[in-house]
Amino acid sequence: MNMRYIVSLAIVAAVVTITSPVSAQSPSQSPSTVDHVKTWSLKKWNQARTEFAKDKAKWASCRQQGNDKKLTGRASWSFLYDCMKA
Repeated sequence: MNMRYIVSLAIVAAVVTITSPVSAQSPSQSPSTVDHVKTWSLKKWNQARTEFAKDKAKWASCRQQGNDKKLTGRASWSFLYDCMKA
């Protein structure tokens, strides 16, 4: 009788373990904006930058804020993206 109980418990534990990671994923666990923008190609960033630059005042302000924070490279991309989307 005890063996049946242990085997049943082991099967339930295995099913819970297998299904938990799949059901634990939610839309809120998607990559952050920083991670997302850092993976962009230079071509994609240049396209976004062209669109952002159409709003000259906001673009200049965001670029100045990035320069004040001494951001360079892909770190500046994610900052500028967040700034322009805000």
